[in-house]
Amino acid sequence: MQLSKKTFQGYREYPEKVLQFGEGNFLRCFVDWMFHELNKKADFNGSVVAVQPIDKGMVNLLNEQDGLYTLYLRGLKDGKPESTHETIDVISRGINPYEDFSGYLQTAENPDMRYIISNTTEAGIAYDENDVPTATPPNSYPAKLTVWLNHRYTTFAGDQSKGVHIIPCELIEKNADNLKRIILQLAAKWNLGEGFVNWLNTACTFSNTLVDRIVPGYPRERIAEITEELGYEDKQVVEGEHFHLWVIEAPEELQKELPFPSIGLDVLYVKDVTPYKSRKVRILNGAHTALVPVAYLYGIDTVRESVEHPVVGKFIKEAIFDEIIPTLDLPKAELEKFAGEVIERFSNPYIKHLLMSIALNSFPKFETRVLPSILEYKKRTGGIPQKLAFSLAATIAFYKGKRGEEAIALNDDAAVLVQLKGAWAKYDGDDESLEDVVREVLSFERNWKMDLNKVEGLTEAVTKHLINIEKNGMQKAIETV
Repeated sequence: MQLSKKTFQGYREYPEKVLQFGEGNFLRCFVDWMFHELNKKADFNGSVVAVQPIDKGMVNLLNEQDGLYTLYLRGLKDGKPESTHETIDVISRGINPYEDFSGYLQTAENPDMRYIISNTTEAGIAYDENDVPTATPPNSYPAKLTVWLNHRYTTFAGDQSKGVHIIPCELIEKNADNLKRIILQLAAKWNLGEGFVNWLNTACTFSNTLVDRIVPGYPRERIAEITEELGYEDKQVVEGEHFHLWVIEAPEELQKELPFPSIGLDVLYVKDVTPYKSRKVRILNGAHTALVPVAYLYGIDTVRESVEHPVVGKFIKEAIFDEIIPTLDLPKAELEKFAGEVIERFSNPYIKHLLMSIALNSFPKFETRVLPSILEYKKRTGGIPQKLAFSLAATIAFYKGKRGEEAIALNDDAAVLVQLKGAWAKYDGDDESLEDVVREVLSFERNWKMDLNKVEGLTEAVTKHLINIEKNGMQKAIETV
């Protein structure tokens, strides 16, 4: 028996109010779940139409189940493992504009349609010079949306009340600002007229966002167990962690229409998402990147094992609380609460997060996620954050390519690998040559965007730690910090 509205007794139909570009795991586990909660707790009375943004997608599978799917939320809650599941019934249908372009445009004629959501990957919000307004559909997401918006503008003769709130979830800087810029660029190129542009600027809103929830996706390894537990087949099961955070630069009108915070969801309506993005990148992503080489060279393979280890766990927690948090500008209590949640998320017993899966492109990741904390710490205190410097030394040691007798499968930009191989070629076994290795790596401006040897005290600190790691091994070296 497959999940469908015939087999799900609680099935309800709602007016279609949300047009969503993307039908994948993240949106269904994050945004759609939130609208589902609004229906249950705030009488939102709305459903989502999921648009397949590329030629190959999953709307057919979604439609086979009448938009229904089971959501599992699994992880630590108040320090204890908890797994819950629920049938989500907020998606009314899916549309493939490559097969049904007229049906796609017809959604613009619906007076109830009010919200545009998207998650088309980081590459989705991009200008394609080959897009034309007569294509059915145009290639890029911004072009598809421009055609849809213009059709709505024309259908309702520029009625201001038929504007929409556009809320992209793509993980790029200023996602909504970039999307609007491209739409205006297309409007000018396609000669859509001043009236349309004015309507876009006055009747529609564009909200920059930051999204945060770990979504492993379809639980292939345990689907037989899930099917037995549910008593029905669900080809669209999705799993995620309990933690969720959506930060939205929202106008007051949108805050009133979508009262997510009032029903207990972690949605923050703010004037600027920038400090929250810095918080996530520095604490969550930065901790991941700083942790990987230290824990892996220690002999550990997963994130959970690392944070629960008495030595490595202490190292990364102190790096976060003593060296990263002091470089950020949000209230300390708020930063420490977020950091505590990050540690709990890293300890999720339901997610096996391999360190080597995070190790991909470690050097560019270190530059964007950890280096800003080192430089800001230096600026604010005059000193070098020793744990983060130790992590940089460990990263250099990691790129020597050996864990004991085991070869490490290094995976990075070719230029980085060449640079590190050349640096390690200078090592002849003595301390002076290790300093040469460090100076060579820190001078790699293509990665660091600067010569890090010019940061007073950094070369000396990294060299000291690298000598310690190389001579004594990670397990003894980490005790010094």
